[in-house]
Amino acid sequence: CAGEENWVDSRTIYVGHREPPPGAEAYIPQRFPDNRIVSSKYTFWNFIPKNLFEQFRRIANFYFLIIFLVQLIIDTPTSPVTSGLPLLFVITVTAIKQGYEDWLRHKADNAMNQCPVHFIQHGKLVRKQSRKLRVGDIVMVKEDETFPCDLIFLSSSRGDGTCFVTTASLDGESSHKTYYAVQDTKSFHNEQEIDALHATIECEQPQPDLYKFVGRINVYHDRNEPTARPLGSENLLLRGATLKNTEKIFGVAIYTGMETKMALNYQAKSQKRSAVEKSMNVFLIVYLCILISKALINTVLKYVWQSEPFRDEPWYNQKTEPERKRNLFLQAFTDFLAFMVLFNYIIPVSMYVTVEMQKFLGSYFLTWDEEMFDEDTGEGPLVNTSDLNEELGQIEYVFTDKTGTLTENNMEFVECCIEGHVYVPHVICNGQILHNCTGIDMIDSSPGGSGKEREELFFRALCLCHTVQVKDDDSVDGLKKKQFSRRSCIYISSSPDEVALVEGIQRLGYTYLRLKDNFMEILNRENNLEKFELLEVLSFDSVRRRMSVIVKSSTGDIFLFCKGADSSIFPRVKEGKIDQIRSRVERNAVEGLRTLCVAYKKLTAEEYSNAQKLLQNAKLALQDREKKLAEVYEKIERDFILLGATAVEDRLQEKAADTIEALQKAGIKVWVLTGDKMETAAATCYACKLFRRNTQILELTTKKIEEQSLHDVLFDLSKTVLRHNGSLTRDTFSGLSTDMQDYGLIIDGAALSLIMKPRQDGSSANYRELFLEICRNCSAVLCCRMAPLQKAQIVKLIKLSKEHPITLAIGDGANDVSMILEAHVGIGIIGKEGRQAARNSDYAIPKFKHLKKMLLVHGHFYYVRISELVQYFFYK
Repeated sequence: CAGEENWVDSRTIYVGHREPPPGAEAYIPQRFPDNRIVSSKYTFWNFIPKNLFEQFRRIANFYFLIIFLVQLIIDTPTSPVTSGLPLLFVITVTAIKQGYEDWLRHKADNAMNQCPVHFIQHGKLVRKQSRKLRVGDIVMVKEDETFPCDLIFLSSSRGDGTCFVTTASLDGESSHKTYYAVQDTKSFHNEQEIDALHATIECEQPQPDLYKFVGRINVYHDRNEPTARPLGSENLLLRGATLKNTEKIFGVAIYTGMETKMALNYQAKSQKRSAVEKSMNVFLIVYLCILISKALINTVLKYVWQSEPFRDEPWYNQKTEPERKRNLFLQAFTDFLAFMVLFNYIIPVSMYVTVEMQKFLGSYFLTWDEEMFDEDTGEGPLVNTSDLNEELGQIEYVFTDKTGTLTENNMEFVECCIEGHVYVPHVICNGQILHNCTGIDMIDSSPGGSGKEREELFFRALCLCHTVQVKDDDSVDGLKKKQFSRRSCIYISSSPDEVALVEGIQRLGYTYLRLKDNFMEILNRENNLEKFELLEVLSFDSVRRRMSVIVKSSTGDIFLFCKGADSSIFPRVKEGKIDQIRSRVERNAVEGLRTLCVAYKKLTAEEYSNAQKLLQNAKLALQDREKKLAEVYEKIERDFILLGATAVEDRLQEKAADTIEALQKAGIKVWVLTGDKMETAAATCYACKLFRRNTQILELTTKKIEEQSLHDVLFDLSKTVLRHNGSLTRDTFSGLSTDMQDYGLIIDGAALSLIMKPRQDGSSANYRELFLEICRNCSAVLCCRMAPLQKAQIVKLIKLSKEHPITLAIGDGANDVSMILEAHVGIGIIGKEGRQAARNSDYAIPKFKHLKKMLLVHGHFYYVRISELVQYFFYK
């Protein structure tokens, strides 16, 4: 199994809890956790001691507790009630508030842990609660259900042994991804066949990385030697992901409960304290020192005064006999404590009561704000932690997710340019077409002659060059229905761009129907069915930034259709109206649209035969397979004829661009942290005005590091930004003037891992400070391909930097929970990806646009109000 030599520890799992046959390796019992998820902080038994311990860790609470105890123990001039009642009130209100919040988390955990799951037991389907699931159990999951734990994919209802999954709650991508069943088990389609499976799985111990998995499955056939098959991330179905466009799948549980990758990416929830509260603690310590000094001086002066005999016992205050016999040092200590109690008004307990009430009641003003209520969802803002109200007015950095937070993740086909002619279909988005709208709007004159042939090739290219699947329709034998209604096709794909393109081309007259028996079927404008044999797929990757297909038409012609980024297509084109198409692409890019170029070339039988041999040899290579495939792709994808370009718009959330602009004007720096591809994320940043037209983009990506060393890339970027902004101070970063160069930084997850890793020479110095210096001089930063824990690492890196800025994280999915918990203030969007983020956040809002009012109006008000209260009590 690949990577086995690097395993420090591994686990062996017996599928269906069956032991291997005689002759196999000895059975070693291993204990695994159950499938319960625990996000709550307290239990019924530890709530009171644990909550009291946490509350008395606050300096103010501990101080007033000591004063109260002193008043109870010694004879003091003031009543214990004056300290005890306010303290009891604060402790009780805080305990009730925190207890209620934790009860909600318990309620959510129970709903998740008691969710019904279908097990295979003795060849029959049994329904049990999710918490009773154990490692080795075989589970059946139906369409639109969420996977209850991390599963190895054994078989599906689809004949090719694949299934489609959305991982929106894990990495923020709501597009469909394809997963593959184990080769030896994909033919098992019922409970009896699955139950008869005799196999063991060897895999690595749980790791938080969502994109890596190493293991192997040994399938036993009778008493023969087992067949070993490698397992990778394409065979692993993760907890939190959702099954799509597949009737059902069978899988075996390998990681359960708090060992699932989703749970390992959760950050432990800790108590957050606002900056104002921390400053109050500083004031408290200063005034405590004054109080101690005052009590000490008064105690000394008392004994100096009483050193004269006639002053020790005045006639109106005669001592009792026990008082005369009391130890002098004990008497002095008692007097010292009495003076402490007498002067303890210098630290106002009423201030803490007032501030606590201000926070508690102030949170209601936020939830009552009608302008922050969303009519579409029927949701308003929620306050989960009122302790941080004033912190909202001090935010310096905002870290935001992209998918579902900045964007709606609805791709809309805007236009296509063929041979310099622009076509604009009517609005199509996610399969919905406006009623009473037909035909094509053309901005300029229609092409003629050879241009007509290129136009048809362009439409065929977009119908064929993709990885789109057509959603199955059980009630109709598909094709007959689709011939009469083009609108009935529902497309799914790993890329929402591809769905938008296929839907757009459908509106322009060419409909992709399905892939059956390796033949792609399309319907042309004349309603004639065209079939193309799919010979090869040259998959998309972020380095090539393009994908190609080789197809054979019914007339025997072989075509290679290619689509990709303009930077990867134009250098490989030998013919076509390059200047006109490039001009249109540049114009669309400036407007924030996502552009793709389309090209083709015709292959002879001999050229295809040679290409097939090269591809086959590269695919069979056991070492450097990806590198060899890239070299073959480079040889095949050249000498194209340019056909045209497309433009797709990723719909932003309402007023997302205005919100970011307002935050930047207020001096707040905005970073986008996403699990999405760099190209997709960068286009969104342009659309929401995070990157502007004059922004110079700096890349710190894996591709750059492969060309140069990390050290060289960092120092080159540092020289670039410091050359223009070297004299800037931290105060000027928030509002860069127009006469200075505007920089935007793009970094990916792999590059961040290298930056966070200590240097090999063991020195304490590393690249973090250099990276931070570059970030400080950039007006905006985009972090793409980020795992959930990496998002939290970025937030922590900025939070603990030497300036100690106040940070805020906002997101809508479970993949954002870690950074929400890490930031000083965490905000969850009550969105389409579940309520994990809203449940674990300090505040929840319906839409990203509401962040503007929350920070610039409510946050400013709370900060000014609480600050005035603190100043009044301490200074007045």
